[in-house]
Amino acid sequence: MERKEILKKIKAAGVVGAGGAGFPSHMKISADVDTVIANGAECEPLLSTDRYLMETKAEEIAGGLRFIGRTTGAGNLYIALKKKYKKAVDAFNSVLGSTSDIELILLDNYYPAGDEFELVYDIAGRLIPEGGIPLDVGAVVTNVNTILNIYIAVEKDKPVTTRWITVAGDLKEPFLADVPVGIKISELIKKAKPNSEDYKIVAGGPMTGEIVDGNFRVTKLGGGVLVLPEDSPVIIKKERTAESWEKKAKSTCDQCFDCSIICPRNLLGHDLEPHKIMRNLFIAPENLPVHLTNSFLCSSCGLCDMYACPMDLSPRALLAQTSAELTEKGIKSPHNRIDLEEHPERNYRRVSTDRLTARLDIDKYEMHENYKVKTIKAADVLISLKQHIGVSAVPAVKKGDNVKKGDIIAEVPGNQLGANIHSSIDGAVSAVTKENIEIKG
Repeated sequence: MERKEILKKIKAAGVVGAGGAGFPSHMKISADVDTVIANGAECEPLLSTDRYLMETKAEEIAGGLRFIGRTTGAGNLYIALKKKYKKAVDAFNSVLGSTSDIELILLDNYYPAGDEFELVYDIAGRLIPEGGIPLDVGAVVTNVNTILNIYIAVEKDKPVTTRWITVAGDLKEPFLADVPVGIKISELIKKAKPNSEDYKIVAGGPMTGEIVDGNFRVTKLGGGVLVLPEDSPVIIKKERTAESWEKKAKSTCDQCFDCSIICPRNLLGHDLEPHKIMRNLFIAPENLPVHLTNSFLCSSCGLCDMYACPMDLSPRALLAQTSAELTEKGIKSPHNRIDLEEHPERNYRRVSTDRLTARLDIDKYEMHENYKVKTIKAADVLISLKQHIGVSAVPAVKKGDNVKKGDIIAEVPGNQLGANIHSSIDGAVSAVTKENIEIKG
């Protein structure tokens, strides 16, 4: 199949980055690069979706990776996953054989192993510039769930209408499921049977996810729904406001610089030392030093506040607040250094995921390989018109229209950055707004 035809099918299917970024895949994999990395690290604790897919869909993932190799012209194809994922490793070894065009890369169990800056350096030996992306060094990094969707789009001409998701936490029956896009997460939680009525919900993983309510709808992007007790350290940290973080930091930050010691970007040579941003909380706004723009380099991985800080502060929250304030003033990041060097102690400062989950008191919720897979149907869905980077899709249906699963219901106009949206169930369109399309089965 020709490159142009592959990209056309991927665009028609509305495939976007399923790892959370949501970049339209037909545009991302149209670049000319020499290296493509399938990201199967799944570094967020408690999530098992990608692990399960690699165990059960290894052949399809390998096939999807080869399609990306064809569209990018890359001669170096890698699948990166943790060595502890033994079933997945065996599945790929069985599919790939000993003379494959795809190389399997086995990673240690650290966080954030799935960060694309980490992967590109560890696998290709290339340091992505400050403020850069893998394309800057001739690489593309794509989540394995995205690659599976690419394979299905090209081989089977099927659009993205469902999302594999992990439902985990303080539950009697945690599970994995391939659920319709737009399903209400309260329906998933009900199936999982919470151990208590007093809980909070995190959409995504414990490190980078956000607290939501039961009305939150599944999109193409999110791979996890976590149900955690109200007194969970994860919940307590996420519920604090930026203002409360700042107030606490002003009174208790002792400049120990533990946050800078384990900062992944700092260890890759980027000019980011979170403790210095914390120090500037004591300086009047009109006298703030220039190096506050270093806040733009933060990846928001969460290690500083979820793991490192002995005073229970959040450099991450204050870095985000600082970069937002600079953006409001029209200040852009001036950081684009390419002459980077890995910190000599990087390999010794990496954070074990097991230690991280123990510190957050969530290790007891790990499913490991004991996951159950459930079939979940939806009576109705509310599908967002913007599940991707770029412009919102424009509705192609109106209230009262009958649709089938897989029918296109919204399109991105012209060649603008975005992705098509399809119905995830059979039903009738009950509402169309600028933000969503509701379909009742």
